[in-house]
Amino acid sequence: MLEEGRAAAAIARAGKGSLEHRKLGDSDLHISEITLGTMTFGEQNTEKEAHEILSYAFEHGINALDTAEAYPIPMKKETQGRTDLYVGSWLKSQPRDKVILATKVCGYSERSSYIRDNAKILRVDAANIRESVEKSLKRLNTDYIDLLQIHWPDRYVALFGEFCYDPSQWRPSVPFVEQLRAFQELIDEGKVRYIGVSNETSYGVMEFVHAAKVEGLPKIVSIQNNYSLLVRCKFEVDLVEVCHPNNCNIGLLAYSPLGGGSLTGKYIDIDSEAAKRGRLNLFPGYMERYNRSIAKEATIQYIEVAKKHGLTLVELALGFARDRPFMTSSIIGATSVDQLKEDIDAFLTTERPLLPEVMADVESVFKRYKDPAIL
Repeated sequence: MLEEGRAAAAIARAGKGSLEHRKLGDSDLHISEITLGTMTFGEQNTEKEAHEILSYAFEHGINALDTAEAYPIPMKKETQGRTDLYVGSWLKSQPRDKVILATKVCGYSERSSYIRDNAKILRVDAANIRESVEKSLKRLNTDYIDLLQIHWPDRYVALFGEFCYDPSQWRPSVPFVEQLRAFQELIDEGKVRYIGVSNETSYGVMEFVHAAKVEGLPKIVSIQNNYSLLVRCKFEVDLVEVCHPNNCNIGLLAYSPLGGGSLTGKYIDIDSEAAKRGRLNLFPGYMERYNRSIAKEATIQYIEVAKKHGLTLVELALGFARDRPFMTSSIIGATSVDQLKEDIDAFLTTERPLLPEVMADVESVFKRYKDPAIL
């Protein structure tokens, strides 16, 4: 039976199909199952490289890109907004209606006030949202944004690898209704089509949905959260129920499906040339959670699963993300066309769905290493 499965997988990989397009929540957007992430543009990638990557993506079935006013990453005053400028210069030569353009407005931040003209603290209020959108439109060389997302909440939440909510960190926040009213104005003006959230919790999603229903305001259509073989529980435990089509109908846009590059396997040998060129080493302290020993142990186990079934680790990781029943699109960044080609090929040539015996082995590893990249 196993040999028959491997033979079928080999046949499936022999011919390429095309990327699927999926409806995003309650919107009328039909988004490719890969969204191009752009956060390296302007830091690790030149404008020319960014344009090459963008063109390759859209020539090979991707129809959506994700940027943010905070990009490139790591966030720095001297580079802030450069990603948008690179995307905007590329957009000049593209038919605008063929590109689903998603961007993000910053959440609460005391350290990144340089992003605004006159603010000591970034908040998700009407003034901040308005300034963010107007500046983003100018940088991006467009007159509308297809999907505007709140990058992280205005209120305190456990963020970027933290696991537990700390009640002592609670602080007053901008009411959900006030945030939605600010978005409503921009939608009415034709500057924004749809809205979404990012790095959000079940509580936040439910409050936004409830406020929209009660007050007759725009409903969020998407959630952009971390999801991969190494980070599953924070979505699978309860957000998957909240976002279900029969409940709130919120589409998942999963970022870091390759765990910041760790699920390529390149960081297992920290002294390898690939590891030295990777962002986890280029920027000390960045995404440190993926460099934890237990995360590496889990990665090694997933490498063994991939080998057993004739797959690369990239094929296993992206095939896993692709096939999740709650997945709308995986946000994949690449610093080269070759990297992007490998990622697109993994979607197209890896058997769909992954064989039951592959998933059984994945679940076996998961039971031993539940969310090893969560601090």
